[in-house]
Amino acid sequence: MNTGKPIFPWVVFGYNILVILWGAFVRATGSGAGCGAHWPTCNGEIIPRPEVLETVIEFAHRFTSGAALILVAALVIWTRRRYARGSWIRWGAGLSLFFTVTEALLGAGLVLFGLVADNDSAARAAVMAGHLVNTFMLLAFLGLTSWWVMFGEPRRLRWNGWRSLSVLLGAFGMVLLGASGAITALGDTLFPSSSLVEGFQADLSETAHFLIRLRVIHPVLAVVVSGFILLAALTRFRSERRSPTGRLVLAVKVLVITQLFLGGFNVILLAPVWMQLVHLLVADLIWVGVVILFGITLGEAAESTGDNAVHDPVK
Repeated sequence: MNTGKPIFPWVVFGYNILVILWGAFVRATGSGAGCGAHWPTCNGEIIPRPEVLETVIEFAHRFTSGAALILVAALVIWTRRRYARGSWIRWGAGLSLFFTVTEALLGAGLVLFGLVADNDSAARAAVMAGHLVNTFMLLAFLGLTSWWVMFGEPRRLRWNGWRSLSVLLGAFGMVLLGASGAITALGDTLFPSSSLVEGFQADLSETAHFLIRLRVIHPVLAVVVSGFILLAALTRFRSERRSPTGRLVLAVKVLVITQLFLGGFNVILLAPVWMQLVHLLVADLIWVGVVILFGITLGEAAESTGDNAVHDPVK
């Protein structure tokens, strides 16, 4: 009898969301150098004796990231025991593990090359944007795996014309938007404004640091990408209002509209740490929702995960 519980992939997904938000908290509080230029040790020790809060914050992030790696590896084993060779669910879990490893390597690179704390170089901005894209890929495959386990994996994948293309363009727009958001958040952290007027003046100043001048790109992209997702990508699912897909579409619509308001509040409130975390959380959820919808357009879902499941070995 198959005893695997479909909720497990969602637990792994949810835990990784928390780890990602904690990583953003590390950046927002300037705690990235809390363990010095050491990795995987912290200030040269496996278990440090922290003397400053930044060390506690950074070490906690490393500890929870290590637990995330173990959980994703467990997910791979879980899917291999439950699903037959060639299953898309097994592929999704395997790619989740791959991007978990690259996520750790990118984090290590930030520390080892000193791209943390007060570093305001173009290299740090580029790596931060790349880090965000890798995070998106990790969440994409965790989300797809979880969705397929709960609602059925596709028997086959095929391109579905404009229906697939419109959602794919929405997902690509989310990648650009997320990367620009990572750079904007870095600029807000390193060059905080004391007032809204001062922030706007800095954005338009030709002598301002490039991280400040790039901040204006993100809200423009946000409006364009959000509009495209609402008016083009999601309109392809009008006939599926009462299905799981329809409920997902509704959730994405609500999140996109909410995110636009959150972005405005983030600017007005001068990007406080808590608002940055909420903004990132909603962005992650929108991204995963759009990716799952893209996966839905590529194939027909099986009626149940039992179609491709295999029995647990006899104990």
